[in-house]
Amino acid sequence: MVDRRKQAVSIRLGEGDLRNIKRMAERLSVRESDIIRFAIKTMFSRIAPLCDDAISGRSLVPVLVESGDELIRYFELDAYRLDKIINEHAGASARVERDDIALLAMSGLREEYLVMRMRGGTVLPQPAGPDRSLRNYLYDKYVYRNEAASPVKTEPLAAVPDSGESQRPAA
Repeated sequence: MVDRRKQAVSIRLGEGDLRNIKRMAERLSVRESDIIRFAIKTMFSRIAPLCDDAISGRSLVPVLVESGDELIRYFELDAYRLDKIINEHAGASARVERDDIALLAMSGLREEYLVMRMRGGTVLPQPAGPDRSLRNYLYDKYVYRNEAASPVKTEPLAAVPDSGESQRPAA
């Protein structure tokens, strides 16, 4: 028999967070605990692949591109820790290059520094913003590329051509 009882968990929240939870609960006419459970469930749905050790390498790129800047800033993840999270259980063909992991780590930094790094590598098209261009670059390289293709080529970042707006499924 599976135990389906709920457990009480104690968490520490700042006054501002508690005030916002109370306001949301009141506005939605729900309990404060419902707001907290909603926030947790929403977070789990956004970063669910991180719960599964079988998902690694290029398969983690979407979750880190979409939520990475928040995760990186909040948990203070550097390139070394990101490399371990992404590539630890990944096969050779699924690995994400260190330069690209460094770009992901920098996405949590100031926007101007990321733009400078990406322009040096001719990854950033002039009219687009840095977050969108980093997203396009990483999706093109690791997500939309043919899964049956040979392992990811290790090229210096400066040699990566501008991807522009290639034909890819709408996000």
